Amino acid sequence: MPGTSKRLLLIGATTGYQTRAFAEAAQRLGLELILATDRCHVLDDPWGDRAVALRFEDPEGAAQILAAEAGVDGIVAVGDRPAYIAALAAQRLGIPYNSPDSVNASRNKFLARERFRAAGLLVPEFHRVALFEGPERAAQHAPYPCVLKPLGLSASRGVIRANNPAEFVVAFRRIQNLLADPDIARLHEDQDRFLQVETFIEGREFALEGLLTAGGLRVLAIFDKPDPLDGPFFEETIYITPSREPESTQRAIIQTTEAAIHALGLSHGPIHAEMRVNSRGVWMLEVAARPIGGLCARVLPGLEELILRHASGDEVGSIAMPAPASGVIMIPIPREGIYVETEGLDQARAEPGIEEVIITAKPGQRLIPLPEGASYLGFIFARGESPNAVDRSLRSAQRQLRFEIATALPVV
Repeated sequence: MPGTSKRLLLIGATTGYQTRAFAEAAQRLGLELILATDRCHVLDDPWGDRAVALRFEDPEGAAQILAAEAGVDGIVAVGDRPAYIAALAAQRLGIPYNSPDSVNASRNKFLARERFRAAGLLVPEFHRVALFEGPERAAQHAPYPCVLKPLGLSASRGVIRANNPAEFVVAFRRIQNLLADPDIARLHEDQDRFLQVETFIEGREFALEGLLTAGGLRVLAIFDKPDPLDGPFFEETIYITPSREPESTQRAIIQTTEAAIHALGLSHGPIHAEMRVNSRGVWMLEVAARPIGGLCARVLPGLEELILRHASGDEVGSIAMPAPASGVIMIPIPREGIYVETEGLDQARAEPGIEEVIITAKPGQRLIPLPEGASYLGFIFARGESPNAVDRSLRSAQRQLRFEIATALPVV
């Protein structure tokens, strides 16, 4: 186990669930953790966590601040932008991590697609469209059905399927408006001046959680996504592991993920990969240089400890992950409005195999569904003797829940 002399940098959002989970894991391990977050740099430690204040919209400046930290043994990032800052900081500190170029490619859907294609991986037909060009001309030349997506957002935010030119124009305008949101625009990302158009890939989706050491991949879990994700939006709802797919399919998923990792140039730290599988093979959607997001990490108990120990330089290859089948439902937001309450929580929690039902929405909170939204109503976690049992438990628990959402009054 790491000694108390090990010091790690953790970069993540101030209010992120994972930031707190990693901080608690570091305390259990006896590691000294230096938090670096996007907290207000004017107020004096408003969260009481002594975090280093960073401006996420200025990655180079943030990395320069972190490079001043002495005696850092490793670095962990929670989120796509923090991962890029971590790469820049690690380069300055001389500690193992992914290169800035590889992380930059992993978080840009166009660059990633280009590298996957160059490596001979299956990729759809794709191209970028500058937002200032507008949708009308692009709609006439798009392949249908197609998918429009922002280059940098995650968790299917802003991803919309279009089956004809009229739907293309509507989707384009929705993504354009989303990227103009002040919380996104303030980051001044060059990639947010474009959106990507690509042919729709038929098939089922899967996810892979892994850990890289010197470019070598250790697979921690393969997740089935049993619900169809065919659009018009692509809201992920359920993850279940271990996968119920044949060994040959799982092996193909792993091999394609390894090829995609090498194509991007990623080499050290956690990765979360998403892919589609059909009769032609495995189509890599993305490989993110970070762990699975938010509370979903609870589906893999011990994940934070494993990542922290890996970052501190420990040999973690022999540390086993929990074996029982497990899964999570990310409870989707059914419609826009003001969250009031949830009924049926006791019944949902009483379902066999259910570990936790967590409602993260707060009374009075404005709810925004995908494709514009970036959150869920909450999460349901289950564990069981088999993936099928976990699947049944999750769906039974979800059926017990009823949500009261008030209509939001327009602002005049």
